[in-house]
Amino acid sequence: MKIAFIGGGNMASALIAGLAGTLAAGADIHVVDPNAEALARLHSQYGVSTAQAIDAAVGAAEVIVLSVKPQQMREVAAALLPQLAGAQPLIVSIAAGIRGADLARWLGGYRAIVRSMPNTPALIGMGITGMVAMDGVSAQQKAAADGILKAVGQTVWLDDEALIDPVTAVSGSGPAYVFYFIEAMQQAAVEMGLSEEQGKQLALATFAGAAQLALNSADPVPLLRERVTSKGGTTYAALTSMEHSGVKDKIIAAVKAAAARGRELGDELGK
Repeated sequence: MKIAFIGGGNMASALIAGLAGTLAAGADIHVVDPNAEALARLHSQYGVSTAQAIDAAVGAAEVIVLSVKPQQMREVAAALLPQLAGAQPLIVSIAAGIRGADLARWLGGYRAIVRSMPNTPALIGMGITGMVAMDGVSAQQKAAADGILKAVGQTVWLDDEALIDPVTAVSGSGPAYVFYFIEAMQQAAVEMGLSEEQGKQLALATFAGAAQLALNSADPVPLLRERVTSKGGTTYAALTSMEHSGVKDKIIAAVKAAAARGRELGDELGK
């Protein structure tokens, strides 16, 4: 499979690392990015071909992955449009906020588009990506898109593109919420007399272990929480404090705010 990446940043690099030598040979991956240093690194690591502007190699690809900033997408689409003449590649967008209909419009009505939202744990092969296919995507192309994103983690297919905004809010932005909570636990540890390194070690191991326990258990998360919480004990005191402070409600409101911002971005960038 010949795959072209427009944009060679962190997420593209993660995908290329997962794909090279598995779903595609390094020589069959082409990367376009104005950053010569990034291109040199990708070529050295994975043997990919490179260019600093969209070229004929992009038009020859079976799959084109758009991994540029949302604000750059309209300009990229204009440069890509001539390469679509007579070609039928699958286009996979991993840009937040850019709706499939707007991208299709910028590409002259082209509809073989999959919109996706990965997250940063893809950098270590543990990502999860929400995906939705437009009506111009064939079953074979959908399978190809699934294979590409599964190279860096799990995939979740959606029937309605409007659900990409909630996916963005929960999993796309979600790693930042986890890091935020870890920061708070580390700070509390230091304020109670532990060293910074001890606080970091305790917080990170607790998050990693609890997440893995939830993944491996057939029991629902609320039941796992209840098993750690003895009435009148230390965990009960902490959770009671959080409930009195409305922590859960505030987290839910924050995630909904992220989804609302995603819809706003779609409105703003699609004009």
